[in-house]
Amino acid sequence: MTIAVLSDEIKNLIQSIQDVQIDNTMPKNVKDKLNDVIKILNGCADEESIKISKALDKIEEIVDDTNLQPYARTQIWNLASMLESL
Repeated sequence: MTIAVLSDEIKNLIQSIQDVQIDNTMPKNVKDKLNDVIKILNGCADEESIKISKALDKIEEIVDDTNLQPYARTQIWNLASMLESL
């Protein structure tokens, strides 16, 4: 079994995702999808660029949710921006 060595940027991103998950106003389905993003980023099978691409796809699914409040959507877009900067 290989142990994934996460870059500091990905660790910081995961922490930011967890901060968004703590927000009580965030819908449960969004929190669940953000948990999936964390699992993708923690995965050890893929290269970092593939993880980032998969995580961005999952983030786009969240943003496309029509029931998402504008404040929550802004937080999710911030996470997407962080991912894209990697």
